[in-house]
Amino acid sequence: MVKGYKGFDKDLKCRDYQFEIGKTFEEPEVLVCEKGFHFCENPLDVLAYYPPSESRYAEVEGDGKIEKHDEDSKVACSRLHVKAEIGLTGLINAGVKFILDRVKWDDAKESQTEDYSAATNTGHYSAATNTGDYSVATNTGHYSAATNTGDYSVATNTGDYSVATNTGRCSATSVEGKESVAVAIGFKNKAKGALGCWIVLSEWDENGNHIKDVQCVKVDGEKIKPDTWYQLQNGQFVDIE
Repeated sequence: MVKGYKGFDKDLKCRDYQFEIGKTFEEPEVLVCEKGFHFCENPLDVLAYYPPSESRYAEVEGDGKIEKHDEDSKVACSRLHVKAEIGLTGLINAGVKFILDRVKWDDAKESQTEDYSAATNTGHYSAATNTGDYSVATNTGHYSAATNTGDYSVATNTGDYSVATNTGRCSATSVEGKESVAVAIGFKNKAKGALGCWIVLSEWDENGNHIKDVQCVKVDGEKIKPDTWYQLQNGQFVDIE
């Protein structure tokens, strides 16, 4: 059995085939991109086939005959169980977890705990972590994680399928690689991403004691501009350039 994620249109159809949550479906023939039921192991790959505007997303399980795509994490199977609908936020959260689970934390980690420090990694599947204030965590490898927990800090990722995370106050998070995610959930944090990436921001009360809202959005080049700093204010993504 292979676990993954699948996109549908607003009526829960894919290529005119009607699906239902909680049910299992079977097809006799399997040929990736042509026959059988298709889904992706990497949640972020689903967005290339079903963009968020009018799509629905679900966690699925495939078994029976299995074929895998050479170019991304797409899977074709003869038996598909549609486990649960998770929505766009659920898909993004699963995408972040998918990437972080593949980081080789023990084998490829640079970590700093002092203030005014820098943690840098250039390898794939790597982690750069900082806990000090006024610090920088940078990664350039694919499937990597740059994480900061200190205040007034910066977390940056340039590799594909990567995550940059900041939880400290007044900090900044940016991503440049394909299908990457910038998470900035500290008080007065800001985030930016390249075209096609995702931004996750939080909004706090005026004293920075409680989170009021958390939202995610795709850098689509229209509503959300690439390489532009955003904050979440009054429930809206606000350009602060």
